Order: sequence, then C-alpha cells, then structure tokens
Amino acid sequence: MSGIRFESVSVAYQGTTVLDRLDLTVEPGEVMALLGPSGSGKTTALRAVAGFVTPASGRVLIGGRDVTHLPPYRRGIGMVVQQYALFPHMRVADNVAFGLKAQKVPKAEIPGRVTAALDMTGMGAYARRYPRELSGGQQQRVAIARALAIRPGVLLLDEPLSALDAQLRSGMLAELARLHRELPEVSILYVTHDQVEALTLADRIAVMDRARLQDVGTPQQLYRSPRTEFTASFVGNANLLPVTVAESGAVFAGRDLRLDDTGRAVPGSGATLCIRPHLLALGTGPNTLTGRVAEVQWRGSTHRLYVDVDGHRVKADLPELRETPALGAEVSLHFEPGDAVLLPAGAAPTARRGRGAGDA
Repeated sequence: MSGIRFESVSVAYQGTTVLDRLDLTVEPGEVMALLGPSGSGKTTALRAVAGFVTPASGRVLIGGRDVTHLPPYRRGIGMVVQQYALFPHMRVADNVAFGLKAQKVPKAEIPGRVTAALDMTGMGAYARRYPRELSGGQQQRVAIARALAIRPGVLLLDEPLSALDAQLRSGMLAELARLHRELPEVSILYVTHDQVEALTLADRIAVMDRARLQDVGTPQQLYRSPRTEFTASFVGNANLLPVTVAESGAVFAGRDLRLDDTGRAVPGSGATLCIRPHLLALGTGPNTLTGRVAEVQWRGSTHRLYVDVDGHRVKADLPELRETPALGAEVSLHFEPGDAVLLPAGAAPTARRGRGAGDA
C-alpha cells in the first residue's frame, strides 16, 4: 500500500525544533515535492518517513499503517539520496540486488527483478560495470533502479539531481517523469530546493520555511495564485509591490491599478501585489508602471529589464529585444487586470488539498 500521512509531526534536535507540527497527506500514486530553502525542514520530514529520525510528537503513516516507531527496513520504502551511495566494490547488478537480498527475496527471483529494474531505468546494458565506470547520471539511474527493485509503495528522493550538471539534470527529470507514468501506484516524496524540478515533476508542491509548512497546492495553483509572499517569491519569480486596496483594485505609489479580483481584501487596507515578470510588457496599457531602466540582462531568447519605479525595482522578462533601452532611460511597463494577484497583509499560510525559488 502507498500514501503518506504526517499527523502533527514535530522533530527537535537538542531543544531546537526543526520540524514544527507538520500536517500533510501524500495521496497514493502522487508525486509530492517538498520545496524550500536550506533549514526549512523538508529533509527532516523525509527522514521521518524513512525512519532515520523519530518525531518528538505526532505520527507518520504509510498506507494507513502507523510506522512512527518502526525501523526503516520494515516500512516498505525505497530511497535515493544526492550522492548515490553505491557500493564501489560491487558491480551494478549486485548493487541493485542488495536490497532484495536484505529482504530475503527468493534467490531464483532476484535476477529477474534486477533486470526489470535496470531496464526500467535504461541501465540494462551496464549490469556488469562498476560504479567508477559510470557517469554521474548513470550512477543515479542505478541508485533509482536499486530503490525500485524492492517494489516499494513509497519512493523517497532527497535532492537526487543536485550533484548533476544542468544538461544531465534535465534528462533525469524527464526520466523520473517517465518512471512515474510507468509506476502510477507508487507514492513519491521528492525533496528539493530547485523550483524548476518541483514545477516539472510534482502533482503537488508543499512549500516549507523555518520548519513549518507554508502552503501546498498544484504547481499551477502556487504559481498563478500564491497565497503568501513567501510562496510567491519562492515558487517562480515575482515582483512584490506594497499597495493599498481599493474598491476595484489597488493603489501603488499614487497610481490606480485595476484588478479582476481583490479576494477578501478590505478597501483601505495594506496589501502586496504580486506580478510575474513575464506578464509585464513594454508600453502603456490598463495598468502602467513608469520608471527608469536600472539594468538590462540578455538571457538568450529573452531580455530581463530591471526598472526603478518610485523606489521599487521591478523586473520584466521580455521577448528578445532588437534594440535595448539605455540605462537611465524612461520606460513604461504594463500588465492586464487579470495578471496580478493581491496578497492581503498578514495572510496566514493555509494548506490546500487537491491533485493536480529565487531570483533566477
């Protein structure tokens, strides 16, 4: 059985809380990404599922079974870590077979299970090689094959791609997505600080910071309609501007801005306006922000403009410009009323159920 449930799980080290009352459900067959900066508690949550740390309070359930105090080998999980953890003196096939032997799988069954796992990860032709004879991406595939060979109900992935270069990481993301399609019954908990990995792979993303769950939803929900400033700034890229709520929108630095939805914000109250950089365009429109160019960055197919607007630096990602504005030049940027999200000041992080980072 698969599926993971955290019931008010807290973990503390030497009196310091590193995971604070986590309530979260990973549905059977779902990929849940735990996304957050270093020290946010995401790896601690994964280690609590694996059985490597014992909660100070709360329960961890796998497939409806309370595993809080069970040793790791009795939890029916597979795990892949950042540094592969392959045995250097064993050939690939022996590495993959290790967990099967530890589980006392019948000898006659092991070769077929090893071959199936290696074929699933595209490593069938490398069974006789040693880890030192493989690239980093190939070693990670072997580590995944080893985790899958035991046929786990739950697969834990702890920063599995962070040691790979950008090209290998992109390829492995595609492979993990393919594996998920081929193993729809396996629940996957994927720990990462990389927003692209989370947005690409996850059915839902749980955003964590300072040992607490801040938000949870599908990638589309968190990107298009973030509920907190932290979510807006960490999931994707965002301009966050202080505004005063008005009847039909908001006021920013004396400018009236029209918005399609102000949610439950009270007119006259302070709030934060979230605008994604790619939703800003040059020129005037329904909502125009005028300022002076502070920086221009060429990014291949796009240009990133940083524009100082009344003391606030606004970034806009534009299709590659034939002529870039000079530094200090006055420019206007505009956005549509439906392309901005109003975040009420002091909005409490709220967990949302349902299927479905940084200034880059």
